[in-house]
Amino acid sequence: MNKKLAAALSGGAVLVLALSGCSDDEGDKVGDWAKAFCDQAKPQIQKRADAHQIIISTAADSKPAEIQAADSKAFQDIADADRALAKAVEAAGAPPVENGAKVQQDAIKELNATAVAYEGLKKQVDALDPTNQQKFADGLQGVADGLTKIEKMDQNALSKLEEGELGQAMAKQPGCQKPTASVPPKTSASPNPGSTPSGKASAKPTKTAAATKSEE
Repeated sequence: MNKKLAAALSGGAVLVLALSGCSDDEGDKVGDWAKAFCDQAKPQIQKRADAHQIIISTAADSKPAEIQAADSKAFQDIADADRALAKAVEAAGAPPVENGAKVQQDAIKELNATAVAYEGLKKQVDALDPTNQQKFADGLQGVADGLTKIEKMDQNALSKLEEGELGQAMAKQPGCQKPTASVPPKTSASPNPGSTPSGKASAKPTKTAAATKSEE
């Protein structure tokens, strides 16, 4: 169940983290906007990366209560980061591109909506009963299903900003580069990822192709 949770987080919550490439000088206005946004976005991008790592690296033999606490904090951190990113887009002003005002407002709206959705997942996780492993595992499956729905929202939140000359200008800004999670990955003592020594299903997210791809 947590495999799906990790996969959705790794594959769907990329936003500006995947920006790459370079371009010729697109003009001071576009470059200035990109710098203004990316400078403010940098700590939030880092916060998201750390939250993803917390979930992905949750040990297979962790207790349900530990998994619950880790997922709950991660979802809240992502929600907080999305709201801060929305404020960064607002503070930077309308980007100097075609339909810039609409691009800005759409990004703000979608980021705030995604933040609300992540807070909804946090409430779901908080409501789970960690004293009953089977019920907890079943409930976590529901959280993973909900996260899959949020995945598209997360991907689209800043998609318009990442297009064309604006996206190329952002790609050159250090603040918008993909960060390395500052949370050290945990190691599992369990012989098989995704299973506990007792053979029962674990809520541990295992690294998937989506996770690997997001780290490349």
